[in-house]
Amino acid sequence: MDLHGAFHVYDTTLRDGAQQEGLNLSVADKLTIARQLDGLGVGYIEGGWPGSNPKDTEFFRRAQDELDLRHARLAAFGATRRAGVRAADDPLVAALRDSGAGVVTLVAKSHDRHVELALRTTLEENLAMVRDTVAHLREEGQTVFLDAEHFFDGYRANRSYALEVLRTAAEAGAEVVALCDTNGGMLPDWVSDVVRDVIDTTGARVGIHAHNDSGCAVANSLAAVNAGATHVQGCINGYGERTGNADLVTVVANLELKLDRSVLPQGLLREATRIAHAVAEVTNFPPASRQPYVGTSAFAHKAGLHASAIKVDPNLYQHMDPLDIGNDMRLLVSDMAGRASIELKGKELGYDLSHDRELVTRVTDRVKELEQRGYTFEAADASFELLLAEEVEGARPSYFDVESWRVITETRTGGEAISEATVKLRAEGVRYVVTGEGNGPVNALDAALREAIGQAFPEVAKFELIDYKVRILDQGHGTDAITRVLIETSDGQSSWVTVGVGANVIEASWGALVDGLTFGLRRQHG
Repeated sequence: MDLHGAFHVYDTTLRDGAQQEGLNLSVADKLTIARQLDGLGVGYIEGGWPGSNPKDTEFFRRAQDELDLRHARLAAFGATRRAGVRAADDPLVAALRDSGAGVVTLVAKSHDRHVELALRTTLEENLAMVRDTVAHLREEGQTVFLDAEHFFDGYRANRSYALEVLRTAAEAGAEVVALCDTNGGMLPDWVSDVVRDVIDTTGARVGIHAHNDSGCAVANSLAAVNAGATHVQGCINGYGERTGNADLVTVVANLELKLDRSVLPQGLLREATRIAHAVAEVTNFPPASRQPYVGTSAFAHKAGLHASAIKVDPNLYQHMDPLDIGNDMRLLVSDMAGRASIELKGKELGYDLSHDRELVTRVTDRVKELEQRGYTFEAADASFELLLAEEVEGARPSYFDVESWRVITETRTGGEAISEATVKLRAEGVRYVVTGEGNGPVNALDAALREAIGQAFPEVAKFELIDYKVRILDQGHGTDAITRVLIETSDGQSSWVTVGVGANVIEASWGALVDGLTFGLRRQHG
């Protein structure tokens, strides 16, 4: 079966998603994301609006040479012709025609007040604009989809006119008429009723384009499909202006895994988690940990009761096998952890603790005692692995012994504050005394520690501090409060998080830095 013919999965990340506040994609970013989306197996990738801005025009130009899409077809987005101008003579329509894209998605007004107030033209002329533009592009050999902007609001205000816009587009050759909940205010039952009416009245092939302002974008998309829509639009990771568009991965996962509808090429849904996170790296918007299906917390279990049940059968507290979406189950170690949590987490890290009740009890008690003091291991797997290794092997993994460290901050000429740190340690039998500078005390300590250890272990040069979080734990104490620091370190292939706690931020940071480098060396040396 031709999935893209029977059901369209249409991604609009590069156009509608890129309108998210703070999200700014270069042409190279858009090309990279398009390749990732193609790897997910979506049927259509909306690349942007050629002719409206230089960046999107360049994207389509470069896409012809640089994009080798295996699954998707590239779609160009644009508007119907201007009032009073022939479609063949409109420069923006020409840009769509010349974009190189085989598919054009036209946005058209379907709300009568928008026609009169925004377009400042008549209802009859708007219909002519739809008819002429669709027919012109079809004559030029392009497939045309119509995005009926503000359709649901327009339907409520003037049902007959909103339906006439769709009928006009379909009769002119539009393959799909996508009903847009542009303001995002609809609810699922409302969407279902409208979609059924549109299909019964017009006979057109219907799609759905939902925004999330009511928190129902995914539910509204599924309701539309259940009512007969066979084309669904959305953005990966739910990107988009205001509260975002329907999260396309969540929609597709629900269709495939819950409703047993094959909407992607077989096996590609398992790539969803990897691709969602890869796109997040390009956009520089960290993926939401609680994102359905692909979030890092989507299959994370913290309570001891949950862990006890999961030890018997993982499905007791999971709605699906996370591997089906390319994700994995995670056991979080915290002061809520019971013996089962520690056992399962140990197994995940390569330790079989099932036959040593005394060890499991000791580790459980130690975790709870440390978390009482402010540590957190649910977000710092690397620190927990070091703790577990210490308990199992009888000694904490160590590749260097710190003699002392200190850090000072001074203001130099011009008012710039510079920090200087000195670290004294022994590694591989050699004593090192190293001074490092940085734009802050933690940066200076990191530089000095890394340089000192790097003389004995050159692989440390690959390690990079990629995230740093500070939290004040007892906020009522003000500047003398206990501080917790989480540091994420990467070796270029993967990353790990360590935790430090102290009476001041430097002390806490030092503990997390040492754990981070120790864990990295342990991974390298075993």
